[in-house]
Amino acid sequence: MNKPVLIGPFQPLRAELSVPADKSISHRVALASLLSQSPVTVTNYLTAEDTLATLDAIKAFDARVAPTRNSVRITGVGLHCAPEPKNVIDARNSGTLARIILGIAAGFGRFSCFTGDASLRERPMGRVVEPLRRMGAEIRGVTGGERLPMVVLGNGGGLRSSETVLPVASAQVKSCLLFAGLFADGPVMVTEPGRSRDHTERLLKACGVEVTIEDAYSSSRLVTIEPPGVLQIPGEIEVPGDFSSAAFWITAALVVPGSEVRIRKVGLNPTRTRFLDILSRMGAEVEMRSVVEDVIGEPVGELVVRHSHLRATEIGPDDVPSAVDELPLLALLGAFAEGETLVWGARELRVKETDRIKSVCEEFRQLGVDIEERPDGFAVLGDPKGGIRGGRASSRGDHRIGMGLAIAGLASEGGVEVENLEAAAVSYPRFLWDLERISGRSDRR
Repeated sequence: MNKPVLIGPFQPLRAELSVPADKSISHRVALASLLSQSPVTVTNYLTAEDTLATLDAIKAFDARVAPTRNSVRITGVGLHCAPEPKNVIDARNSGTLARIILGIAAGFGRFSCFTGDASLRERPMGRVVEPLRRMGAEIRGVTGGERLPMVVLGNGGGLRSSETVLPVASAQVKSCLLFAGLFADGPVMVTEPGRSRDHTERLLKACGVEVTIEDAYSSSRLVTIEPPGVLQIPGEIEVPGDFSSAAFWITAALVVPGSEVRIRKVGLNPTRTRFLDILSRMGAEVEMRSVVEDVIGEPVGELVVRHSHLRATEIGPDDVPSAVDELPLLALLGAFAEGETLVWGARELRVKETDRIKSVCEEFRQLGVDIEERPDGFAVLGDPKGGIRGGRASSRGDHRIGMGLAIAGLASEGGVEVENLEAAAVSYPRFLWDLERISGRSDRR
């Protein structure tokens, strides 16, 4: 483990920067490229631990992967010509990879084995295994298929048309079933209670797949795909900047007085930007500029963020699916907001890289934040003048908690010493470099 990093207070922040490529889109583009027989050049592919694991995974199914300095060229095997992997596929720490590739492996129908690191082996997989079994997949795993390691038996594929109603809105589960649906003998329908991120639907549409989206009962959405004969993925794709990575600099600008930060070429998919809606309710000054749609249907633009006087708000189940990665940052923002900020309906945070609800509450409490843990969220009593005292806290190996603590250091009274900040490399390999550049005040111990 590296030495702790001390992030001292800094005022103001004045910067223009780009953030790393979108992790969710990088995963999906690589996995879709595996299913194409035409080469795909992916510019600005994220080179982080999770997405490098995805490249290794598709190579196990015989995809050819040729990286260059700023792009990767992928030649896939199509929908029907994948070989049997010769070794166990390690998803490392990536729940997105583990869940989506199970759907693809089930469609291939080749014997294949999957595992992950200690954290990933504790995360629930039954939510994808059970609907895949109903489609005809033969899958075995720890505790009856609830945990990795896991095996997809080589039954030759042949998945059936299906209808699945998800009990919780989950982009990973939905994406697993939609990718599996590419191999089915008829339509595959997924109903989700709320709107989770829709990168898979946009990408599949861009690949020539017939995708329909309808409002179902209450606020539910029904997504249906018709299995294609071939996947016609665009030959050149540029991955936009990751909004979840941008969220850390958005937060920094809002809580450090006198700040203005400009973030270039960032993905602004509305299923990922509920955080901006929440910030608007809190009185944040965030401006979107020059938004255009790219070749895979993703809105991309620029954000300008200025320090703002914040007021507390309530974040409930309607907000959670489209802001799940940013919810820990609300503990920090809540500390500077006037009133009590309440997050609820976010039980999904308990099965991330760590129990994020427990971890966020315990670590921010050590920095002087008045935060109370709830069964499905937390409550923060803000102090606009005091905000965060400072101190020492740990990422607990969770990249988003580590980066959130570092941003807290920029806005604190006495600085924050962050243990295990190297966890940021999972999604943001150059985070510390950008932090030092934007503040000029971090110091390794």
